[in-house]
Amino acid sequence: MSARRPTVALVALAALLVGLVGLVGCSEEDDPPVAESTQTPATSAPTSDPPDPSPTTDGGGRPEVVDTVASGLSVPWGLDFLPDGRAVVTERDTARVLVITPPEGGGEGEVVEVGRIPETAPQGEAGLLGVAVSPDFEQDHLLYFYVCTAEDNRVVRAELTGGELGETEPILTGIPGGFIHDGGRLEFGPDGYLYVSTGEIGEDELARERSGYAGKILRITADGEPAPGNPFDDEVWSWGHRNVQGLAFDDDGRLWASEFGSSSFDELNLIEAGDDYGWPVVEGEGGEPDYHDPELTWPVDEASPSGLAYLDGELWMAALRGERLWRIPVDGRAAGDPTAFLAGEYGRLRTVVVAPDGRLWLTTSNHDGRGQPTAEDDRILVVAP
Repeated sequence: MSARRPTVALVALAALLVGLVGLVGCSEEDDPPVAESTQTPATSAPTSDPPDPSPTTDGGGRPEVVDTVASGLSVPWGLDFLPDGRAVVTERDTARVLVITPPEGGGEGEVVEVGRIPETAPQGEAGLLGVAVSPDFEQDHLLYFYVCTAEDNRVVRAELTGGELGETEPILTGIPGGFIHDGGRLEFGPDGYLYVSTGEIGEDELARERSGYAGKILRITADGEPAPGNPFDDEVWSWGHRNVQGLAFDDDGRLWASEFGSSSFDELNLIEAGDDYGWPVVEGEGGEPDYHDPELTWPVDEASPSGLAYLDGELWMAALRGERLWRIPVDGRAAGDPTAFLAGEYGRLRTVVVAPDGRLWLTTSNHDGRGQPTAEDDRILVVAP
């Protein structure tokens, strides 16, 4: 396990070192770290070895890529499913919104552009990011998008009717935007409210501003208002985050989040309303009791996690720099030993979502400026878990 920081002095020193590395070190997805960590990678069980990056089996069966449902895409980022089983996909740099109809019997599906989000201003890691289908889509026909504009990052919504996307309506504006660390995941919870992950855009101090929007997980109504029961009576649900890009709810309604570290540890966090997750004072473990410690950590070269999904007692986490898909058993509040699959086989993996048929859709991100794309990239893979 990672050593806990026993004194205030050491916590302060860690914050200083993290800040210095952050100036020149790895960003979201990621140049090599400036300095190698001397700490042991932490997992849920006390062990001196990191998780096996390429096991053949873990007793639960090996997930397999069984199909490619789309190819030739450009940095697919957000993915969600319509009630009729079609998928809505966003492309980060083109600002295109696509609808994919999976064919019966497998193979590539029909990919149709239904519109573009005109206010998108792509730069670096910013652009058209997450998408969420309204829980009441059959009545309201609404899609929600996380958009990086020239002025800010924001949540907008638009109607999808007759195979065409209507004009966007902003519902939450003023989220700080930048070249890196823009967050961007959207997820409707079982409570019907919209959860929004944001990043600190490379400015650490923004994560420490409790009432600001940067470096947070926000919880809002479908109209963009603070959701009832929020801990601070504003939009903030949790704070002290660096860059959360994965959100997933388990069967008991608990919210899990995957978060980019700097140069030592990436994190899987169990999110509690009102809690402070410590960035940049602490990276990885060692923050209790003042900060909420992660459930699991990884070395950044094995993860750099983006998407997160939950299925039948297990979390699935897509890794960019790590170029692998992590499976993490979840039992109550505890996260078990993670197992890696597909290591290096498809390059950078961005988003993972559970499809209506119980399989996983997994997107590559090899055209994002840090990958090595093949002729088929970017792709959406179908994984049988």
